[in-house]
Amino acid sequence: MSRSFKGRAILPGNLEGEALVTHVGFNTYASFYTSIHTQVEAAQCADSSNQELYGKKLTDKILCLPKTTGSTSAGAVWQRVARMGIAPKAMLFSQKIDSLAAGGLVVADVWAGKRIVTVDQLGGEFLESVKDGDRIVIQEDGTVIIQ
Repeated sequence: MSRSFKGRAILPGNLEGEALVTHVGFNTYASFYTSIHTQVEAAQCADSSNQELYGKKLTDKILCLPKTTGSTSAGAVWQRVARMGIAPKAMLFSQKIDSLAAGGLVVADVWAGKRIVTVDQLGGEFLESVKDGDRIVIQEDGTVIIQ
């Protein structure tokens, strides 16, 4: 049975992919630390304080999360992972996106030419419903369907 949620499309797009879920804040710099300092074909989460994601592949996933955490370096990290071709396909926030994540994702879109589809304000029920490996469909208007 599929479930549908409506959020706010920050960087809209139509795509499908596999969910990767965390229920704690995503630290952008810590998560991509190893990947941005070496030549890799796919990013693996290096943030050992996030046990839900640690060691898992982030590249081409649809990252489902409440919010991001971390420092002002996040914007530069998003641009770098986008340029390297190791970014997630999409970021789906249950809460309102913070300005650092929004800025970094927009920079990746504009300066690196890589759109990481981003939807926020999907709600707590969304984050409780989605599981790792679920097939996700994202529509341009911010509708997210868990299949």
